[in-house]
Amino acid sequence: MTMAATRNLMRAVRVFEFGGPEVLKIQSDVVIPVPKENQVLIKVHACGVNPVETYIRSGTYARKPPLPYTPGSDVAGVIEGVGEHVTAFKKGDRVFTIGTISGGYADYAVAAANEVFPLSDKLDFKQGAAVAIPYFTAYRALFQKGHAKAGESVLVHGASGGVGLAACQIARACGLKVLGTAGTEEGMNIVLKNGAHQVFNHREANYIDKIKEYTRMKGVDVIIEMLSNVNLAADLQLLSRAGRVMVVGCRGPIEINPRDTMTKESSIIGVSLFLATEEEMHECAVALLDGIEAGWLNPVVGPEYPLEQVAKAHEDIIHSSGARGKMVLLL
Repeated sequence: MTMAATRNLMRAVRVFEFGGPEVLKIQSDVVIPVPKENQVLIKVHACGVNPVETYIRSGTYARKPPLPYTPGSDVAGVIEGVGEHVTAFKKGDRVFTIGTISGGYADYAVAAANEVFPLSDKLDFKQGAAVAIPYFTAYRALFQKGHAKAGESVLVHGASGGVGLAACQIARACGLKVLGTAGTEEGMNIVLKNGAHQVFNHREANYIDKIKEYTRMKGVDVIIEMLSNVNLAADLQLLSRAGRVMVVGCRGPIEINPRDTMTKESSIIGVSLFLATEEEMHECAVALLDGIEAGWLNPVVGPEYPLEQVAKAHEDIIHSSGARGKMVLLL
């Protein structure tokens, strides 16, 4: 094969069947996609790994992409080319995305121009890959669905991962009283450094009592919940009157007593970024780009994996002993 003929090929992760991490296949002869109108082609430098991508891959998630597909939505990189009618970006621009059309676990990705944002020089590519899904989800949970207000208290239950740290930074910047939980000493320290006023170890048997004590039994106004199948029943005990639990993450069923919602007129609200309207996405983007400029939005990058170790990344994001920042693939 001549050099010219190989130039339009790239590496990409392909999924041909739903299943465990082993169904993630790296192929090095995938054709580089071409951007159509209102689309851009991005040379990917880093791509975020999100728990939802493991659920989609396993085939257990409500949304199933047609097979084969390439996972990955939040990439950071450089514009390589633009389709017709794209005026906001040009070749060479540093960008990050909230979604891709062709899949982000690849050397190049095509994205709709309206799902692409300029990447400030204040952030590197790894941080750029840690912005979109975590921060948009946290902002949506706190304000668009949770209606949190300055002066209220928020408990981020599982605060040391990508969404958790995003929620701590956003809530602190917006004037909320921020409590967080984590499962390791290292995780707890990261949470405190990123906006929490107080942190609790959710592996301690009596940590729920400690949170109640800390709030002087008044409870918390909003809970951002990353593992509702474990924590939801306890969360209902921790809420203030008219408090809200925002269900951001769940890995199975749980039994709760609905009477616990009646005693405080509390709410359990599900959060899905996929259901956000274009207006809501725009509102998130404006707030978060402002946060980057102001300096309070500063993603914490956690474990980093080369593309070749994508299966291990999918294994670790579900089974690691405790999250510490946003997991990214490096390309």
